[in-house]
Amino acid sequence: MMRICLLLFVVGLAFPASAQDALGSDGGNATLTAHLGVLAKATSPAQQDSASGRVKTTLRKMLEADDAFTHTFAGVPMSRIDAADNKFRLFTWNLPRPDGSHRFEGMLLVQDKKRRVVYELRDMTEKITSPEVPELGPDNWYGALYYDAVVVTKGGKTYYTLLGWKGFSRTETRKVIEVLSFRGSEPRFGAGLFATSPPVDAPSRPTSSKIKPNRRVFGYSFQASMSLKLDPSEQRIVFDHLSPTKPELAGQPAFNGPDLSYDAYRWEKGQWLFQRDVDARDLDMTKPWNAPPKDRSKF
Repeated sequence: MMRICLLLFVVGLAFPASAQDALGSDGGNATLTAHLGVLAKATSPAQQDSASGRVKTTLRKMLEADDAFTHTFAGVPMSRIDAADNKFRLFTWNLPRPDGSHRFEGMLLVQDKKRRVVYELRDMTEKITSPEVPELGPDNWYGALYYDAVVVTKGGKTYYTLLGWKGFSRTETRKVIEVLSFRGSEPRFGAGLFATSPPVDAPSRPTSSKIKPNRRVFGYSFQASMSLKLDPSEQRIVFDHLSPTKPELAGQPAFNGPDLSYDAYRWEKGQWLFQRDVDARDLDMTKPWNAPPKDRSKF
């Protein structure tokens, strides 16, 4: 199965046997939930950063425990993705700033052949000017809240396609189709699995149509709601087609919104093939972005 959570920065850790004992009878769930509650009520960046630091400290201890891959995190209000093949657990959360921007944090627990490794993810959105182009790593991450994932394979290599929400500014929200893969235990974000040039709604597109995007980023008005979800039965990702409110506003994502048509990426022959104007009548496209599906799928 896969799921949703919150964390940030790159570090490999050893796992002391006493970590679980120090977390209490519930393995740290109550403490982590309390810190997240303080974070939710924080009213300034300084308060947010302080509370988020306590979240990270507690979550790190939980991921150092012997049961880190089986711990349920019951009742913890955090986004979490659990890989269907038990390769990783990915936690993400956001810090909404007073200026309308968001900082994202993440923590990734990876099971290598010989050991477990924890990576903190560092959100470097401000420095990533063309977000669909680069391959990124834990210390250079295009932060997002991930809420769904699907496992795909190409040439014997496994890739995890992640769907994410990204608060961006006072006027613009974004959705992200990210690709996570591993070189040994080292995570890499982004891969050239998208067969066609991205549609015109991308906030920043590759300058050449011959360059495959490493991820897909959709920008739209903060007042709108964009649906982006898996359709396992058709091996595809279906999403709202975005259009500007007026023709003269084309190319300005903050003025984009759904136009009642749908596009998709279908997994076919080892790549995500773009499809325009797909039939989504059999899908419930009205659920909120963070409604976690009961089951996760492998294409």
